[in-house]
Amino acid sequence: MADINRRLVVGALAAGGAFTAASGASAATKELGFKDLKKEAPISCVYHCDFGDPKRFDAMLRNMNNHLEVYGFDPFQVKIVTVNHGPGVQYFLKDLAGTPWAEAKLDPEFPDRIAGLAKYGVEHYLCAITFKRLKIAYDKIREAEYVKLVPSGVATVADLQSKGFSYLKSG
Repeated sequence: MADINRRLVVGALAAGGAFTAASGASAATKELGFKDLKKEAPISCVYHCDFGDPKRFDAMLRNMNNHLEVYGFDPFQVKIVTVNHGPGVQYFLKDLAGTPWAEAKLDPEFPDRIAGLAKYGVEHYLCAITFKRLKIAYDKIREAEYVKLVPSGVATVADLQSKGFSYLKSG
């Protein structure tokens, strides 16, 4: 009975999050510090995205979906986060104008696929150093609860590993 109730609660939260995203009601991107990063599930994994190849990103999204499927899409069993820096932040921008990737051709389905994974607790951490170094304004970040800024991508990967997250690299 507890499992059913938990799943109902998770389903309700996911539906509420989908409504918020669909209505466009979202605050500025939340900034996390290392103290905010916690292991919340028995299986916790960090996928590292520092690449600009859309085919690799497509494979990473597919791998995350397969990963979740094995655990019945239960966020109480598995927690997945991505840490994105350098060219890896482009997948989370509203548009690429004025960025080093202005000419990139990204799959228009990426935002929907990312949002679909977020229904099962997947979060995406973007490197603040990348934005500062490349002079990309934070307001270019696609507004969604599951997209957050971290002080440094590589430092966040190491911090998560020290807290028990397994490291995964796609591609």
